Amino acid sequence: MKLLQKDIEKDNAGQVTLMPEEAEDMWHTYNLLQVGDSLRASTIRKVQTESPTGSVGSSRVRTTLTLSVTTIDFDSQACQLRVKGTNLEENQYVKMGAYHTIELELNRKFTLAKKSWDSVVLDRIEQACDATQKADVAAVVMQEGLANLVLVTPAMTLLRAKVEVTIPRKRRGSCTQHEKALERFYEAVMQAILRHINFDVVKCILVASPGFVKDQFITYLFKEAVRQDNKILLENRPKFMLVHSSSGHKYSLKEILSDPTVTSRLSDTKAAGEVKALEDFYKMLQHEPDRAFYGLAHVEKAADALAIDTLLISDKLFRHQDVTTRNRYVRLVDSVRDNGGGNVRIFSSLHVSGELRSLYAANCKWPTPL
Repeated sequence: MKLLQKDIEKDNAGQVTLMPEEAEDMWHTYNLLQVGDSLRASTIRKVQTESPTGSVGSSRVRTTLTLSVTTIDFDSQACQLRVKGTNLEENQYVKMGAYHTIELELNRKFTLAKKSWDSVVLDRIEQACDATQKADVAAVVMQEGLANLVLVTPAMTLLRAKVEVTIPRKRRGSCTQHEKALERFYEAVMQAILRHINFDVVKCILVASPGFVKDQFITYLFKEAVRQDNKILLENRPKFMLVHSSSGHKYSLKEILSDPTVTSRLSDTKAAGEVKALEDFYKMLQHEPDRAFYGLAHVEKAADALAIDTLLISDKLFRHQDVTTRNRYVRLVDSVRDNGGGNVRIFSSLHVSGELRSLYAANCKWPTPL
């Protein structure tokens, strides 16, 4: 995401102009938008024209509209963001108050205006525009006949490819069909890796499976890379890391990122940091329950007592449409940061660390219950 202009007044009202540069920026934009905001962007509008003879025709024209946002729709797999609202500035194509839907596009700027920019939204902009916080982990979670290729970005866990091939069982005296099917499976996974992984950005590629499937696949992968003289794979061989998983399904990714060897390898990535923070909370909840709190009422009491060391909270809560409820969550975050000097981790609801969580939690500094 590129920040082109920022104009925010002392009363926190104002506008920013941003340009999304990659698919994940649409997720950040989705978290910035709220019903009632003003969005100005380029869009396509279908208009009807009437000729002097009375015939009516239609055409599609590009125009720039400013909408009062009423509906926000985000497609997490395609990373597409559609915003519906009423027109605030009349032009030759669209009347004042007419409904229109803008689909935000990559590399096209938009201007977002709010009556109040809170600290959580401003932090989101800073995070989205930080060039160091880009996608850096890919994972291939597999078992015989099934593989899921996942990109783990700082904010999302994106399933990029799912490979399924029927593998016949080995028969006594003949393994030909079994081996041919495995080879087709490995070839399909290899093509998915080449198609979906940007080796210039990704720092580490985790290959995980139960048993020896991962080892057999890596052997096949680099044997084929040598045979085909595939320089991309050969040059990036050190980035591949073999890890054990209980299955080839996507949910095993959380288990993989919790592995200590993986955590040490990925110590500089946001994914590993958030998974470790969540694991630390669960351990404290198990061994020192008097220092671990969850639920809004308990966490707010801990914040009032300046006792929160680490706050874990889902970004889903900041998309609440009720302004009073949303402001309550923002005040909680500001209180932990400003008054208690605590650490705040905002988990993405589309990230592997946040997919199963919608609650918030805190690790408290004192050993007695509230």
